Amino acid sequence: MQEDKKMKVKKGWLAVQVGLEDEDGEFQRFVIPISYLYHPLFQSLLEKAHEIYGYHTTGPLRLPCSADDFLHLRWRIEKEPNHHHHNHNGSHHSNLSGALSFHSC
Repeated sequence: MQEDKKMKVKKGWLAVQVGLEDEDGEFQRFVIPISYLYHPLFQSLLEKAHEIYGYHTTGPLRLPCSADDFLHLRWRIEKEPNHHHHNHNGSHHSNLSGALSFHSC
């Protein structure tokens, strides 16, 4: 769910900036549920963000990942049967044993 930059974030949600420094330098803004912060796939991305940007940055949380890879990550999280968000279809199973396998993440 990409949002306009001037829109406020609802309670329980978090705005993040997604992009890679070596591309065009542009970051895309996404609004995600806070529950993502506890997901193992998202935590791997947070660890990579810490390695690149550190903990003390100004502005929104910046994630070192292409927008396409971020959308795929978000899709994987949403498709999990035990994800505590609005989508509870239970029809897909995800293998979380490996680390992120995206090109840019």
